[in-house]
Amino acid sequence: MAFHNAGNERIIMSVNVFNRDTVAEAHRPSSTADAPKEADVFGRIGNLETRLARTESEIDAAQAVRYRVFVEEMEAKLSAEAMRRKRDFDAYDAFCDHLLVLDRSIEGDSEDQIVGTYRLLRQEVAMANGGFYSASEFAIDELLARHPDKRFMELGRSCVLPDYRTKRTVELLWQGNWAYALKHGMSAMFGCASFPGIHPESHALALSFLHHNVAAKDEWAVDALPHLARAMDLMPAEAVNPKKALVALPPLIKGYLRLGAMVGSSAVVDRAFNTTDVLIVLPIASISDRYLNYYGADAGRFAS
Repeated sequence: MAFHNAGNERIIMSVNVFNRDTVAEAHRPSSTADAPKEADVFGRIGNLETRLARTESEIDAAQAVRYRVFVEEMEAKLSAEAMRRKRDFDAYDAFCDHLLVLDRSIEGDSEDQIVGTYRLLRQEVAMANGGFYSASEFAIDELLARHPDKRFMELGRSCVLPDYRTKRTVELLWQGNWAYALKHGMSAMFGCASFPGIHPESHALALSFLHHNVAAKDEWAVDALPHLARAMDLMPAEAVNPKKALVALPPLIKGYLRLGAMVGSSAVVDRAFNTTDVLIVLPIASISDRYLNYYGADAGRFAS
């Protein structure tokens, strides 16, 4: 799996309005606690390493990486404070876990070595802090209600610096996601994946392909919130050329599809981040055997 040429696939981005300072200390992430220096490392390839952020300063550095990609590259429009601080941050950062990829060959502290990041939110943590982030765009609560016996995790704020948009970096990010899901007994992953721009019609071929071929159905179906929903079936099925559609898909979405993911029934335009979002749904049981064999059923493929 490889990132879009701009490396700016935003997995979960939406606007929420509660104060970061109100987050209960009891729900702060394990990543900010004192941690053994090797126990939280999920994998290594050469000079690259993936693990959870261990300190507030590492989370701050990940927010700076996100700012570089989302604002300086994608031209997202954040709050005045975020623009002043040159950090992409919100209240969710205080209780999510932050997966990092670090380049250990870079001189300096760990904060200087962060080249990629994902933000991870487990269901029990989300429910203790007001819900999932993507629920401001999609009907996540309905999905959860249909699966009371399953444990969900949300993937968000995915980005990689330009010089590191390689197969190795993406493999390590997925090594971390998979190891984290196994460690916490997750049943399914979901999150928003983005097309560039705020005009769904410019992605008619790709969106129509997703709608006609990989739409989540029945108990896994997810709609956008009614006041935000934009149609994805912009072309009839017989007019969609699958090969051309696959070429038109952002590489991150293609990566999810290879794993066995499904896509929600409608899209959402996010003007603040200059994107058109679709919801990806990936039950753990649906992950392709090819990838389970590659990463290892115990996430041992790149384990340190």
